[in-house]
Amino acid sequence: MSFKYNLSIFNSCIFVTNKNMKQVILFLSLALACGLLFTNIYNSMIDAKSWGTDIPGSIETAREYFKAVNPGNFFRIFSPNNQVLALVALVLFWKSSLSVRIYLGITLELYVLSELFTFAYFYPRNDIMFKNSLTDIDAIRKA
Repeated sequence: MSFKYNLSIFNSCIFVTNKNMKQVILFLSLALACGLLFTNIYNSMIDAKSWGTDIPGSIETAREYFKAVNPGNFFRIFSPNNQVLALVALVLFWKSSLSVRIYLGITLELYVLSELFTFAYFYPRNDIMFKNSLTDIDAIRKA
């Protein structure tokens, strides 16, 4: 076979590899987002209910339990990585159809908005529950 035909096969392999890599990035972003979603569901259904059962005793127990690490350690690593993967997926699929671009853009926006919601709602709430004194029981119950 001549060089010209071999080069064409080589270029096809590169195209297939690039296409597969785009899909891998997209599915990594999706898998990471699902993991974050289910971690949030677990925190809301299990941890938060446990913290609120016997205030202030349950909060004191949770403070002891989370002394070394807490869910924030997990989210501070994986949430920004999820946003980066979503941005990379948007860039990689930019030349795809307009609807794909719109959906990936909306996805990235929702990830960023959920991060802003976390900073605006959950961080102050966690400060009230896990850093303030245990004497202000009403504030802890409201959080």
